[in-house]
Amino acid sequence: MFATMIRYCAKKPKPKMKPIELKTPPEQTQTITRAIFDIVKEHGPLTVGETWDHVKEVGLRGLASKRHMKIVLRWMRERQKLRLICNHVGPHKQFLYTTWFTKANTKQVNDVSQPKSP
Repeated sequence: MFATMIRYCAKKPKPKMKPIELKTPPEQTQTITRAIFDIVKEHGPLTVGETWDHVKEVGLRGLASKRHMKIVLRWMRERQKLRLICNHVGPHKQFLYTTWFTKANTKQVNDVSQPKSP
């Protein structure tokens, strides 16, 4: 009984994630990553939704969906082309993608419950 309790209470290690392998041809992958990198570099720290909006404006052919873009963003993080920063606004968190060479100046959103001072 003691062994059973230890087995259930023991903390299991996090499984290792295997590296992402993109299924697109290398030329198309290079075009997609260059476009996403330029968007993030130009428009500053962006959320996934904001990045997707900018990609739709550009009209990038290689990306099939927002899910495909998220996979490419994760692949770019593995290759250290982009980094993910966390912006704490009160009890909320906001995850933003940025390039490695920009400072982590995140925009602080005013809390709705606090009135603005004149």
